[in-house]
Amino acid sequence: MAKTVALVVAAGRGRRFGGDIPKQYHDLAGRPVLRHSLARLAADPSIAATRVVIHPDDQELYQAAAKGLALLEPVFGGESRQDSVRLGLESLAALAPDQVLIHDGARPFVDCGTIARVIAALADHDGALPAIAVADTLKRGSDGLVQTTIDRTGLWRAQTPQGFRFDALLAAHCRAAGQELTDDAAVAEHAGLGVALVAGSEDNFKITSTEDLSRAQGRFSGQGYTVCGNGYDVHRFAPGTKVWLCGVPIAHDQGLEGHSDADVALHALTDAVLGAIAAGDIGAHFPPSDPQWRGASSDRFLAHAAGLVAGLGARIVHVDVTLICERPKIGPHRPAMRARIGEILGLPMDRVSVKATTTEGLGFTGRGEGIAAQATASVWLPA
Repeated sequence: MAKTVALVVAAGRGRRFGGDIPKQYHDLAGRPVLRHSLARLAADPSIAATRVVIHPDDQELYQAAAKGLALLEPVFGGESRQDSVRLGLESLAALAPDQVLIHDGARPFVDCGTIARVIAALADHDGALPAIAVADTLKRGSDGLVQTTIDRTGLWRAQTPQGFRFDALLAAHCRAAGQELTDDAAVAEHAGLGVALVAGSEDNFKITSTEDLSRAQGRFSGQGYTVCGNGYDVHRFAPGTKVWLCGVPIAHDQGLEGHSDADVALHALTDAVLGAIAAGDIGAHFPPSDPQWRGASSDRFLAHAAGLVAGLGARIVHVDVTLICERPKIGPHRPAMRARIGEILGLPMDRVSVKATTTEGLGFTGRGEGIAAQATASVWLPA
């Protein structure tokens, strides 16, 4: 399987947007615009790693937006978007990826289907981009007067993420340094690379103005309803020196057996979130038979589920986790557990509940053979 990485461009200043902070950090339904974009990429299991290119002045804003997501350390951008992408690509070269997706940080509604179509096209092409056929009549004007009507046949509105074979795009960017090209597809075209068009989405619009932000807010402010999902998981004890629970490592005289990190709490919570949106279970998204998930951090599973929620224009409202075990004792670690779940989901701690109970010595947990967890997630869905 080809190794795909994502590079998110978020170093712009957003001068057309105005305001005290760049557009990618403006609030959208309680979270920065950039957070929505990153959560959707983090939710896609086909992306092995994600790096963000930021402006040096935005480090605090970025850390707040990216908190809790499994991302590579950010890198600083250059004088132009083109420079920023080249610097980002150079920083990713050490990972030896096969493919790269370049995405605008101000496109918060990219969906998994669009990502999948772009990646699939790279099997036969040097590059691919999602696009929408131009439907409006186009006019060329001067001094406020129409000069001519432009034939819109064959014209497309380009979107991101734009995908490319990594080595070819990096070489193309290095050769194009100092030239002014409008996007990464233009850089690829200039180098003679073939770039395919795949179906884009009208929802995958870029926020460049206050009107765009209002349109985006409208996706979250309409009528809706709340749904709930439940999850349950069990893992047996195995030799080890720690257990992972709610994303927190806890020293213990045993570990938990599992294909991933065996975080029984996050597995149950992931299933609860998936259940709320009727998206199957964790095994369907991350099969235990797939070697790429061996030893994987369960943070990624929960972030994936959260990204699917965001992709529906929905939001997680509240989560509740109950750990069932005789040991280790949960109480001393509860604040850290709540904080970690909140980081992954972008929720304040007052919307994250972690509880513990025992079975009074009954059953496999009572005998100290393993740990069980159950979870409930409340999700607001647009009508």
